[in-house]
Amino acid sequence: MSAAQTSVAEVIASGRAVLGIELGSTRIKACLIDGDDPARVLATGSHAWENRYHDGNWTYSLDDVWAGVRAAYTDLGARVKSGHDTVIRDLAAIGVSAMMHGYLAFDAAGDLLVPFRTWRNTSTERAAGVLSELLGTNIPLRWSIAHLYQAVLDEEDHVGDVASFNTLAGYVHEKLTGRRVLGVGDASGMFPIDVATRDYDAGMIAKFDRLVAERAHGLELRALLPDVLVAGQAAGSLTDEGAALLDPSGALRPGILFCPPEGDAGTGMVATNSVAPRTGNVSAGTSIFAMVVLEKPLRRAHDELDLVTTPSGDLVAMVHCNNGASELAAWVALFERFAEIAGGSLSSDEVFEALFREAFDGAPDAGGILAYNHLAGEPIAGLPEGRPLVLRSPDSRLTLANFMRAQLYGVFATLALGMRVLTEEGVELDRMYAHGGVFRTAGVAQRFLAGALNAPVAVASTASEGGAWGIAVLAAFASDATATDLGAYLESRIFDRTGVDVVAPDPEDVPGFAAYLSRYRAGLAVEHTAIAATP
Repeated sequence: MSAAQTSVAEVIASGRAVLGIELGSTRIKACLIDGDDPARVLATGSHAWENRYHDGNWTYSLDDVWAGVRAAYTDLGARVKSGHDTVIRDLAAIGVSAMMHGYLAFDAAGDLLVPFRTWRNTSTERAAGVLSELLGTNIPLRWSIAHLYQAVLDEEDHVGDVASFNTLAGYVHEKLTGRRVLGVGDASGMFPIDVATRDYDAGMIAKFDRLVAERAHGLELRALLPDVLVAGQAAGSLTDEGAALLDPSGALRPGILFCPPEGDAGTGMVATNSVAPRTGNVSAGTSIFAMVVLEKPLRRAHDELDLVTTPSGDLVAMVHCNNGASELAAWVALFERFAEIAGGSLSSDEVFEALFREAFDGAPDAGGILAYNHLAGEPIAGLPEGRPLVLRSPDSRLTLANFMRAQLYGVFATLALGMRVLTEEGVELDRMYAHGGVFRTAGVAQRFLAGALNAPVAVASTASEGGAWGIAVLAAFASDATATDLGAYLESRIFDRTGVDVVAPDPEDVPGFAAYLSRYRAGLAVEHTAIAATP
């Protein structure tokens, strides 16, 4: 019987389903797929959560982590029960993904030493600058090693007690399996990777150890970092304690295979089939970032670019922006409330679609309106803090269509600044794939991104499933004894049958966005003034 003929209930009851869990910035998602047909989503569950700004840091509590993971899994189980009258007891494999970067430091007993410092924190400028110069490669503010070294520079009390540090995905994986390992893609956001060895760069580790020898005597970096694995390797199995953490009902059995935990950048590459050279993807959510798989190393280091890897360990240039679609979503919520008090009955999705489609009627340059989406600091734009702004000159044309086009352009503007650097490096792309909620309204954000990048942009029918589906696919890959190459696996098992919609740049959008970006770049001076004027 083919996978298409097999009932969802039978796949789940027989233990052939695969589970992916992703802890995103605003939502924790659980995605259940068919291990025999990884493009087939069987059920999903989710839980909304939010970061907190506490004592000068963006953070999530570990209690919220586990409450959220259990809630997402419980929601998934409830949907499986109501929709298919069965219970999840066994699985072919599980994968965990989460926001990359940040700093989770633990003592020898496994206790958290300081609250989780997420990727949104930009207090590591001094550390990142020193490390970038020392190591000869760009070390972004959000990287785990920048957080550790900043704690050393600040002489924080906890540094002497650090026995390990990790990313969020690595931490959750360790609690579920007992193994302190990390997928190479996520590891590349902790410390630079040597693509020849698919492991941390040993020479750079030695330089770091010498750097901190006097300030943090006895600190040996390699012992603190999780071990690195590549896609397809086994990364442990679900323990009794892990099963109890994940499924409070007690139905889930231990012993299930895990794939290496990965970051949201890696799962985005998988979800968009962007793991081969000359391919790239844009992931838009609370943050927005582009990943471009390189054919060869860049000529020099750039502050706007991170060098990370695919889940298989191939070199990737990453343009990461802290601010994505959150400010856009806030404006849509405002219009949704207006519709409600005016007597309308539109759903949130309907409001999004109506406003997005209105943007089609906006001027190619958004009529002189600028929208800055900076809720948090933005290193690429040189902003230490966030101040969301709408800026226009008296002769601009304030219409709803122009306003919405400016908001959509604003989501992509800082990203475009970084992508211009890749263009100057001579990096060529055959196609850019996109995924994330902002692309759910067919053709709108996709068209404007194509204009911003002056390159075709593809959106697959699986794009809305996002990273939870991507990590589930990586788990299915790890459980398939016949699969050895991730790119070939994605091509043959998933994307040969997945619909892809490609939009070429509109001839008017390209110069229109270029004009918008020129004014946007000049207007960053207003952002700096706003930060100084409104502390």
